[in-house]
Amino acid sequence: MTAIVVSGFRLTMGARIIHPAVRPPTILYIHAFVFWGWLAFLIFQSALVRTHNVRLHRTAGWFGVGLGVVIPPLGIWTAITMNRVKMMATPQSDAAVFMLVPFLDIVCFTAAFALAIYWRKKPEFHRRLILIASCALTAAAWGRFPESILPGETFYAGVDFLIFLGVVRDLIVNRRVHVVYRYALPTFIVVQSFVAYTIETKQAYWLKIADAILR
Repeated sequence: MTAIVVSGFRLTMGARIIHPAVRPPTILYIHAFVFWGWLAFLIFQSALVRTHNVRLHRTAGWFGVGLGVVIPPLGIWTAITMNRVKMMATPQSDAAVFMLVPFLDIVCFTAAFALAIYWRKKPEFHRRLILIASCALTAAAWGRFPESILPGETFYAGVDFLIFLGVVRDLIVNRRVHVVYRYALPTFIVVQSFVAYTIETKQAYWLKIADAILR
């Protein structure tokens, strides 16, 4: 997951954040800090479990709860702000219709994250839901890969591939797929297909909603 995020964002981060021709809104820097912070925290928490520091993992988890609660409103706020900037720069761009992508990412993250907190005392549920929530946030990184690798809206296949690795792990280690994956992966595929269809066909109802949000 880390390799995908680094590989995807290195293609645009230099020009947009580190050496931008025009300084972007401050919210973009906050967004980058928090979302990279989530990835670093995920690695840290996984390392604690791997080294059997479960008590520290549980204590530090409350920091993760706070960080996770910040991500949904910050993600929506950033998406709206940056798409407004795009619309001002290029009024005829597809920024409005593509805003549905980060919205879906946040919905998927929030649902999985909320369930992970609810089932925090059930490790087999909790860890898979945290993984799924984190995978949902990689859509933006997958979307920055060249069209020759993931053309069009097929970047969602990258998100599902990461979750599918969890399925493969279950099959190898447990000889069965955990119920979390059995529900989550098909649900992700359905809602992702809906969003991809909406974007590809530029559905009028969503264009009206997006236009109202951006105004």
